[in-house]
Amino acid sequence: MADSKGMRVNEQIRVREIRLIDDEGEQKGIVPTIEALRMARERDLDLVEVSPNANPPVCKILDFGKYRFEQEKKLRDSKKNQKVLKIKEIRMQPKIGSGDLDTKAKHVQEFLNEGDKVKVTIRFRGRELAHTELGYDVLKEVEKRLVEGSYSVEKAAAMDGRFMSMTLASKVAKQKSKPQETAPKTVEKPKEEENASS
Repeated sequence: MADSKGMRVNEQIRVREIRLIDDEGEQKGIVPTIEALRMARERDLDLVEVSPNANPPVCKILDFGKYRFEQEKKLRDSKKNQKVLKIKEIRMQPKIGSGDLDTKAKHVQEFLNEGDKVKVTIRFRGRELAHTELGYDVLKEVEKRLVEGSYSVEKAAAMDGRFMSMTLASKVAKQKSKPQETAPKTVEKPKEEENASS
């Protein structure tokens, strides 16, 4: 019975002596591996190496299938509780028109209202790099068009190669999916007892 994560079990443990912990959690001290395997088999359990780097390695008598299931369950639960952070990106050029800027700012505001982070990026082409102050002006215009108090500037406007970007974090809590409305409970009338007389 080999484990995909490199944990050695039963006959896979090749060392001569191990530090043994029995199925009730009691330390049995340093025991020959053959003796520990015999004790595990008597109890219909497995000998599992839990700390291979110790000297001698620490092994435990336990039900390996159940142990592996519990480890996988812990991993699934920890993944379930992780917060997935999305960063949306809005790109524009320094020579953007007023109407287009309104539209882009509206999209930024929508993303912030949904609780996402937004990276606003200005792309400079050719000689535009000589006038990076235009990029600062565009980013300031975007900020002016956003609802005050709905965001915070996480990373101020800064150049990165041919791009200038700033990152905005939402102050709005991420909206959870709406709970399903509970249907009104129907009260069942008690069934009349039928007399089965024939």
